[in-house]
Amino acid sequence: MSIDESSTGGPGSVLLPAVAPEVLAEAVESLSGRLRKKLDAAIEGCAAGAVRAADGSVGVRFGEDAVVTLRPGPSGVVTEADQAVCGCLLAPRCLHRAAVLGASPIADPQEPAPPAPGPDPVTGPAAAAGPGAAPGASAATTATTAARAAAGPAAGPAAGGAEGAAEGGGLTAAQVRAAAALWGAAAEALAAGVTAGGAVVQAELLRAAHTARIAGLPRAEAAALRVVRGLRAARDRSAAQRLAELTGAFRELLYTAGLLASGAAGAGLTGAVRRSYEAGGSLRVYGLCREPVLSATGYGGVATHLLGVDGAHYSVSDVRPGGLSRARGAGAASVALGGAVLDHAGLARGGLRVVGATVSPEGRLGAGRGVRATAVGGVAWGEGPTAALFSRPAAEAVAAMPAEGAEPGLLGCDVRVVGASGDHVLVRELTPGAPLLRLAPAHPHPELPHAANLRRIAGHPGLVLRVLGRPDLDRAATLRPLAAGPVPGAEHSLRLPPEWLGRADLGYDRLQGAHFPGGAEGLVPQESAPAAGADPLADSPLWRVRRLLEAGVAGGRRAVAEAARGAEPAALAAALRRAGFGSAAELAAALTAEADRRPRDAFGRLADASAERYAWAWLAAAAHLAAAERSLVAASWA
Repeated sequence: MSIDESSTGGPGSVLLPAVAPEVLAEAVESLSGRLRKKLDAAIEGCAAGAVRAADGSVGVRFGEDAVVTLRPGPSGVVTEADQAVCGCLLAPRCLHRAAVLGASPIADPQEPAPPAPGPDPVTGPAAAAGPGAAPGASAATTATTAARAAAGPAAGPAAGGAEGAAEGGGLTAAQVRAAAALWGAAAEALAAGVTAGGAVVQAELLRAAHTARIAGLPRAEAAALRVVRGLRAARDRSAAQRLAELTGAFRELLYTAGLLASGAAGAGLTGAVRRSYEAGGSLRVYGLCREPVLSATGYGGVATHLLGVDGAHYSVSDVRPGGLSRARGAGAASVALGGAVLDHAGLARGGLRVVGATVSPEGRLGAGRGVRATAVGGVAWGEGPTAALFSRPAAEAVAAMPAEGAEPGLLGCDVRVVGASGDHVLVRELTPGAPLLRLAPAHPHPELPHAANLRRIAGHPGLVLRVLGRPDLDRAATLRPLAAGPVPGAEHSLRLPPEWLGRADLGYDRLQGAHFPGGAEGLVPQESAPAAGADPLADSPLWRVRRLLEAGVAGGRRAVAEAARGAEPAALAAALRRAGFGSAAELAAALTAEADRRPRDAFGRLADASAERYAWAWLAAAAHLAAAERSLVAASWA
């Protein structure tokens, strides 16, 4: 995960404590219509004027007679309305108080569990399509059917009909109503876009998210908080914000809320508030590698990946507040598991015998009171249970991954370096007929050694090495390596110290010149890097659909409507149909038509168009795009 300053409101807001979503939503809701129009302007500069007092409170002064004081609780979060006070005459329904709360970071609604390492999963219809889906019409059918099944009537989910369906889907009537309210707020936020998605729009989303939390829909609430944080970062022009990430967050929120509001979803879509651990008995696990963990909410640490004797994957995480500094230091921290006397560096190259183990559904080992762990010797890659990780081509491993999962699993392969392409390393598997692969940094932060290690590897064309990483299912034939080592028996491969046990953790260990074979003999690439082959995603006309969807997120409904009035829609449809993406052309045309729809009332006057109808059209196009891109990515591995 990459660091996202938006989660803290940017570098100037470090003094302001985090605020519970419902506190901010209530403060904005209490403002008059006149004050709401001034809120976005009032928020600017609040963080820069924050001053911390000796008692831990934070004050922000507005003029001579108004000071807003935030007094967070023991957790460091403002969780109650009376913890934010203003000295002006209009308090607590004043602009000053709402502005300071709006400038503060948004707190997680409950104590956050350690974040899972690696990229966020693509949820919804894109995941349903899976790596095995065929590109073109079949992908469009999968995505469109799923999106429309979640949609129900074009005007949005009806509360009355949804309550009856809730019984069959395992949802309560309160959950369906909460999801419908969240869907409506998300639709309005999408129609507004980043340009008009200010504090008032964000507060409506936060209010609906809090209602979803009370109703027992933590997954929907988490999706809404990601959208709000993304809107904040985009409006603040944060360097860490990516429009593609915000587009994906909107897609996940609309899909989750829409499916829940329709009453057709099962209880599995609600999510879990707390991670449940179950008894795992006695285990013997071996270390694979370490991975730094950075979250958007300021948490940092390490996740050490393990493999059981039966081939099952496990991990031990140590993630706490601290961000980058803690992520770098946690790699050598002690393992807090059943009294085991070793650190994460030792565990990554060693092993554990665990008695009374507790295991989460994701494979994380818990540190319960009855857990006992003893350090044992490790195994080299390719020996014992680890041999299965490198026994089949990467294409087969990717195809065997489940269509729907929390995140893609780890895979290993032996590759030969072709050369560099930007920040990627072009490699080809040693398996005959294998496609060209791209090695990309698992964590792009410059303070972590992933990118630097890949640059050193790219400087040795012809080098053969063994890599273990996680496939990036959002990019064509891309593997994000976590560790690398020499290929057994290969002459021109990495030369690592014996104590590294044949692998280097690319997030912690730094490769040096001595780790590479000396001289240039034998290190001759068998193909040139410029002739690396085509990228099916970059070369397909689907980028036009992606640009249309991202334009809608950035500029709102108005931006999509403007795009519908030029010559671009015809060019977009023609390019898509020529490439065989007929369903994509239809969905894009439906989106632009709905965005430009201007209904009139009985007297012929212009009326506000339905934000929900526009949201359904946008979601259908976004779902199809995600499914089609996933199919192209799957094909690129074959």
